[in-house]
Amino acid sequence: MREIVLDTETTGLDPYAGHRIVEIACLEVYSHVPTGETFRRYINPERDMPEEAERIHGLSEEFLAGHPVFAEVAQEFLDFIGDDPLVIHNAQFDLKFLNAELETCGLPRIDVARAIDTVAIARQRFPGAQVNLDALCRRFEIDNSSRTFHGALLDCELLADVYLELSGGRQPGFDLNAAASTQQQIKQSSAKRTLRPARSHSPTTEEIEAHTAMLEKLKEPIWRH
Repeated sequence: MREIVLDTETTGLDPYAGHRIVEIACLEVYSHVPTGETFRRYINPERDMPEEAERIHGLSEEFLAGHPVFAEVAQEFLDFIGDDPLVIHNAQFDLKFLNAELETCGLPRIDVARAIDTVAIARQRFPGAQVNLDALCRRFEIDNSSRTFHGALLDCELLADVYLELSGGRQPGFDLNAAASTQQQIKQSSAKRTLRPARSHSPTTEEIEAHTAMLEKLKEPIWRH
């Protein structure tokens, strides 16, 4: 099943207070495993960059000024995600921003029913524990040492690993080549084995006499009926 791991970076917390998306990234997974197909765009928010937001993602107003506005990448983004489920950490936040941007462009909103919220899954699995991305990486021993800033594509890559663990972890695959090799080794081993003649299982004369003597000691043994 195709799913899209998605993340955004923004200028703030509320799109209806004038904040905008500054980076959007998507990572394609099939059966919870990344395929290597990605979508990533930096976006000019057409506004200033609050200092507290820049400290989180490291994207400055000057850097973003040279990139396209959301309307220029919106259709390309929609084409990439298609109609597939969206894996998002705190889905309500990202979808609120995406839908605000899409509405501004006159494009259809993304149905929240498409979202698989990994925060909700983690809270259900680990009640009372921290469920932010860093905490889940520590829990599942996922290397997040390169996460000095909250970059959308890096966060997608980490979230893909977290989602895999939340979904049950990696299962050992059935390697057909290895299985065939094992079968061949068994055949070769059998071919080299020296066969011994079958052992005779008929009782000896001594064994028959001993058995008869034992029956004489039994009261009405059924073997004589």
